[in-house]
Amino acid sequence: MVELAESEREILLIGRDLMARLFTTDDWLPTVFAVPNPAGGQQFQIYYDVLDRFSVVSTILSGGACVTISQPSVWEIAGVLRGAVNRQQLDASSTNSAQAGASRLLQARAVEARSSGSGEVLELCNALDDRTSIIIHVYGGDIGQISRRSGSSQGSMNAQPLGYANTESDPPYDIFSIQSEIRD
Repeated sequence: MVELAESEREILLIGRDLMARLFTTDDWLPTVFAVPNPAGGQQFQIYYDVLDRFSVVSTILSGGACVTISQPSVWEIAGVLRGAVNRQQLDASSTNSAQAGASRLLQARAVEARSSGSGEVLELCNALDDRTSIIIHVYGGDIGQISRRSGSSQGSMNAQPLGYANTESDPPYDIFSIQSEIRD
């Protein structure tokens, strides 16, 4: 889809529809990319496009956990695979304090698309205290290489760059590893 689309708008429209179709079941995500961190949220890189056109990431939030993320300046398609998530827009001032802005409660199967250039700061909070919530993001670039920052909901917006929880034995998929698993 990314290769054939003629514009970012087309990517967002088609991609949002494709993700909504993917979310009709929630059993497709490999368990290794869905492990919650009891101390809060963590992210796994599920797919890495070798041409840096897009990446697929899972954000895993244990019960009641929150993570603050400075969004990259690329397009994003995001949806809640399991649970429910409160997506709160924050206004980070030059004094590093954050004030609440627009907020949306997203239930399982909800999908949103955002065009590039927003650069907004978001707080993603699991709306459920007793269950893990999972958000799947598709970004218009390799966000592992794009500068973005995260922190706790009480922490500074100048936290360490957000990394992935992938281990060496569980790297993200790429076109070569996926093709090696396809059988005629």
